[in-house]
Amino acid sequence: MDYYSNQITQLMEELGKLPGIGPKSAGRLAFHIINMPQDQVKKLSDTIINAKENVHYCKECCTLTDQEICPICASTKRDHSTIMVVENTRDLIAYEKTGKYEGVYHVLHGAISPMLGIGPDDIRLKELIARLQGDVKELIIATNSSLEGETTAMYISKLVKPTGIKVSKIASGVPVGGDLEYIDEVTLLRALEGRTEI
Repeated sequence: MDYYSNQITQLMEELGKLPGIGPKSAGRLAFHIINMPQDQVKKLSDTIINAKENVHYCKECCTLTDQEICPICASTKRDHSTIMVVENTRDLIAYEKTGKYEGVYHVLHGAISPMLGIGPDDIRLKELIARLQGDVKELIIATNSSLEGETTAMYISKLVKPTGIKVSKIASGVPVGGDLEYIDEVTLLRALEGRTEI
């Protein structure tokens, strides 16, 4: 039996498809949106549509941006000879919050996972290899401490080692199975400072 009108139920179903939003949260959000002033709802919907239409991959590091080159890659203050490889843009943001890393990034948008059918061609590895043709001295691998993250790190290391570029991995302190986006800045900073060559 439906408790709500078709429109409310449909809104709740769509909101429930978002990550981390269960049925109760979807209901709360749906009723909040319905009770918002019309102009605020329009602004919210326009913002979502604009973000979807205008956000794309940075031509250098593959992070999400609304410009051709993201602000980090465009900065002349960053050390472009050091590249930190992360799985997603949220991990990049986690490291940026430490305020201590001065290099640039490369976002893979995933990790190698044979069990899920995700291979090297399914993540942004070709773009990383192309970047290494430039003046790169060190590649810091900051993938998650999961099986997929470790597999990806080893694959990248074997690929890059023959080029003579120094390859290091962030130190432990990041718990096994932990996602970087949920780890505090001090732990991330210690992991970065204690990185080891692989």
